Amino acid sequence: MVTYPEGWKCDTIINIADITTGCRDTQDNKVNGRYPFFVRSPLVERIDVADFDCEAVLTAGDGVGTGKVFHYINGKFAAHQRVYVMSNFQDVDGKYFYYYFSNNFGKEVEKYTAKSSVDSVRRDMIAEMEFPYPPLPEQKEIVQALLDFDEHIDNLTELIEKKKAIRDGALEDLVSGKSRVDGFDKEWETVSFNQVIKPKARIGWQGLKKEEYLRRGYSYLIGGTDFHNGTVSLDTVSFVSKERYDMDSNIQVESNNVLVTKDGTIGKVALVPKLDKPATLNSGVFVFRTTPSLLPTFLYRVLLSSIFKEFINTLSAGSTIKHLYQKDLSNFEFRMPQDIREQQAIASVLTAMDEEIESLEIEKEKIMGIREGAMDDLLTGRVRLKL
Repeated sequence: MVTYPEGWKCDTIINIADITTGCRDTQDNKVNGRYPFFVRSPLVERIDVADFDCEAVLTAGDGVGTGKVFHYINGKFAAHQRVYVMSNFQDVDGKYFYYYFSNNFGKEVEKYTAKSSVDSVRRDMIAEMEFPYPPLPEQKEIVQALLDFDEHIDNLTELIEKKKAIRDGALEDLVSGKSRVDGFDKEWETVSFNQVIKPKARIGWQGLKKEEYLRRGYSYLIGGTDFHNGTVSLDTVSFVSKERYDMDSNIQVESNNVLVTKDGTIGKVALVPKLDKPATLNSGVFVFRTTPSLLPTFLYRVLLSSIFKEFINTLSAGSTIKHLYQKDLSNFEFRMPQDIREQQAIASVLTAMDEEIESLEIEKEKIMGIREGAMDDLLTGRVRLKL
């Protein structure tokens, strides 16, 4: 049980805010409408009629957003009939209420169900929820501290998106030869898939049984579900025995091998990261083995570009069963520098951009973690701010 500091009050929400619901249906939304329209999802629709004009905190009453979707607004808006609207706060800053409620309501609804999620929210779940709060001046200081975190996170998010857009533009220009890396002027050549690449994959399941999928083992077993952001997530991958690994040398993979999914969602691409143990392929994945004239890291960038994406889209257009066949790949053509040093330079430029983006994403995750800890501390009074 949390013990709150002297001077803090602790009440139930029914005593410090009005609780009501909206009156609209989802189909009432209007594209480019005049006012925000809060439905049961994180996405805010638009509408031409405002039923509220106040400071309010909203949460979904049912649907996939139950206990997870929260909004703050101060102004005119409308809400779905199964969205709860809390307003008219008494001695409580609306933004402070938003921070506390959004951080704690999920834990509150867990009291009412034995399942991992709740199907719907009853009014009394909100009304009877305990709400501790300091004097108004301290609330405002807490809000400002948390707003500073939010602003920093928003700025990092915006910067990451800008860096990704720049990286994606550079990718298209560099792998097409539209832009050249300084110091290179040798001609490029158009090559077909079969000239420079040999795809290898597991032939059927090769008798691979369910019990052979191990939580630990001699070799990684890489499948398409292990692809994440252009690489392989080794944290989620399964394992197989040495005997299974040794069965087929054609599908043994190493660091910097290029992998492509051939079943289900075809054409997903991953570059194998640095490996600390042997690895082999599961069904549904090609490893593209290149000739000495083609650098795997350059091929990886070509496959991430619109050149390969458009090829895959053409193959799968109108198809209900998606499978990438080796005979289909023979029709894929692309341009590449004859000088392998230029291929390396292009790959290095794009890798440097990836590393910068990854660094920013790591910083964002760190700030989000600090913010989460700060929120818990500030909203319980474990840490006090000087007024």
